[in-house]
Amino acid sequence: MGIKIVNLKHTVAALGCAVLLCGPVGAEQSAKVTDLLEALRTATPEQADAAERDVEREWSRSGSAAMDLLLKRGREALAVGDFNVAIDHLTALTDHAPDFAEGFHARATAYYRADLYGPALDDLETALALNPDNFNAIFGLGVLFQELDQSRRAAELFLRVLAINPHHENAEKALEQLKKSGIGRTL
Repeated sequence: MGIKIVNLKHTVAALGCAVLLCGPVGAEQSAKVTDLLEALRTATPEQADAAERDVEREWSRSGSAAMDLLLKRGREALAVGDFNVAIDHLTALTDHAPDFAEGFHARATAYYRADLYGPALDDLETALALNPDNFNAIFGLGVLFQELDQSRRAAELFLRVLAINPHHENAEKALEQLKKSGIGRTL
């Protein structure tokens, strides 16, 4: 058990460094997503929820009605706590749409909620390779860092989330908790 945890910590550390160093370089995004992300970055607090939903809605479009249905079914199963069914639907999605980042992000969430951190990490790595601006996937990676007692790296990731989406409530709360324990403070 100890060896697996150590290896997972090293893998998480390497992935976190890659996300922080590489950022959006090489990411292929549509002009629409670029515009939506800019609107999100500059949104007022009153506009932020709608702007975030617009970005997430665009990221959830695979270009195939069948793949979108698999994503919807996987998310529905996840919402009711049926993690195995969610993983099954989302695995079918990632098998048939291997370039669709949101499929991997959704499945990473299902794996995480099923306490399968290794597969969750693998899917976050793929999701972020396909879409380095996915602030929710970056947040998920930060949560994994926290759980593996790598608070400084988690804080760096939460700051990256806030650079993309300044109104991300969960990242704000997580960063505030880390600051209370002395992580992420500036002098």
